Amino acid sequence: MSKEIDIANPARTQAIMNAYGLRVKKSLGQNFLTDPNVLHNIVFTADISQNDNVIEIGPGIGALTEYLARAAHQVLAFEIDDRLLPILDETLADYDNVEIINQDILKTDLPAMIEAHLDADHPLKLVANLPYYITTPILMGVLSGPIKFENIVVMMQKEVADRLAAEPGTKAYGALTIAVQYRMAAELAMIVPRTVFVPSPNVDSAIVKLTALPPRTHVPFDEPAFFKVVKAGFAHRRKNLWNNLQSLFGKEPETKNMIQMALDAAGIDPRIRAERLSVDEFITLTDALHAEKLL
Repeated sequence: MSKEIDIANPARTQAIMNAYGLRVKKSLGQNFLTDPNVLHNIVFTADISQNDNVIEIGPGIGALTEYLARAAHQVLAFEIDDRLLPILDETLADYDNVEIINQDILKTDLPAMIEAHLDADHPLKLVANLPYYITTPILMGVLSGPIKFENIVVMMQKEVADRLAAEPGTKAYGALTIAVQYRMAAELAMIVPRTVFVPSPNVDSAIVKLTALPPRTHVPFDEPAFFKVVKAGFAHRRKNLWNNLQSLFGKEPETKNMIQMALDAAGIDPRIRAERLSVDEFITLTDALHAEKLL
């Protein structure tokens, strides 16, 4: 490469920012990663090879993008901040397998973009350093969309990462956990200290690997209904499942009887809290509520 110093170097990052008079936008959750070891770990965790196509969200000034470009077949990166486009043109000039799209990932027609910009018949992976304020909408949008990624490796606020990989019965386990683990196996790969970012955020981060699960043999009668029940179950974490289901369906005597019948059929104690139910138990409960005509 013609460059001697990687983008992910504190001095070079600061030099780039100074050269372009760049000030980070807190509204976009911009924190630029400056630790090569962390970037190596992200690429290693995603198991990226020269045969892989990679989608990146929020390339910033290109620190992670550079490492992805070295390892992957093609990289398609989505950057919402148009101030960063000329910077990326410069920092990634040595890499002809990278394309930057100036779009909001939440408003992008991702299938159309992939078809238009990436070679077909290559495994597709997603890698991103996600802005804290929009981590959940991005994840849910990606997971519920039509694109099937071989794996997803994302860096996020450690508190959110803990929720993704949580086990039933733990404080971190919640609706987001189930939404992710319904489709993917979640593994917390690495803790990333706040000190390796410019500017330094107020909390530590973590790298999470999400790997596609094989097709489920046990599926709910209707996925939107399933997620409706999950959301209701965690609506008031201190309340038990019985009370949260009444909040969803109502407290009329006939309705309460139907809820009880559904819980009995699912083999679930009404006094239990939602955080103790596995994904499969929520599926069983959803189908039992449907059988009682509540869904």
